[in-house]
Amino acid sequence: MRFKGKLVVAVCVWLAVMNAWAENSTHAGGYTIHHNALTTDNLPAQVATAYGIARSKNRALLNVSVIRDEPGTTGTPVHARIKAIARTLFGQIRPIELREIVEGNAIYYIADFPVAHREVLHFDFEVMPQGGRFPLRAGMRQEFYTD
Repeated sequence: MRFKGKLVVAVCVWLAVMNAWAENSTHAGGYTIHHNALTTDNLPAQVATAYGIARSKNRALLNVSVIRDEPGTTGTPVHARIKAIARTLFGQIRPIELREIVEGNAIYYIADFPVAHREVLHFDFEVMPQGGRFPLRAGMRQEFYTD
């Protein structure tokens, strides 16, 4: 198996494990928006290197994917425009710039950013699926432990 093929398998396995471990999802308008965040020291080294992400307890990775619901199936990944912001408990707002990753049939959006120990962030997402008629909203809360 070529390196790129092995990397795709590694990423898919990692995403499946992370989704099972910290599953957050929102169902809206015929879509499921999967969203999770973790410190980047949890990333396998090969995955971090492939995406240019520094592995650190003081950096977080946000991962978002949009799946069109289709009865009797696990759904179909779709491209989307996603606006994400993180709010601190003090009301400070941080825009989060997501970048699209497409590997095989998988489509997901990632961003990495600094975090502090015990920092709690509320994430708000505005998602416009390709071919969608209106934006969808989702959100999640995550506390990060860096010590």
